[in-house]
Amino acid sequence: MAGKTVTRAQLSEAVYQEVGLSRNESADLVEDVLREIGASLTKGETVKISSFGSFYVREKGRRIGRNPKTGEEVPILPRRVLVFRPSHVLKDRINRQLSAPQALAVPDPLSDD
Repeated sequence: MAGKTVTRAQLSEAVYQEVGLSRNESADLVEDVLREIGASLTKGETVKISSFGSFYVREKGRRIGRNPKTGEEVPILPRRVLVFRPSHVLKDRINRQLSAPQALAVPDPLSDD
């Protein structure tokens, strides 16, 4: 199932259309929000967006992996990984799209349907 990618420019345009800020102000607002989310995650904080989901950083410890081609054991160093957990509201909206009859047009990923 190939999906459409939503870009920063499309997010900025959606803010411009919905909120009525200028295009430059909309682009700056999107950048500020993304920068703040990134900074919070970098500090290890959880970012919760109501009716959307939560982003958080998980610590993964050192472990031994295996090269699938050679079978050789390889150490995997400790690292931090970003995890997204969607809200029940978002899950329900996504699953509602599956149960609805398929329309000819691709639904707008930024709409509130």
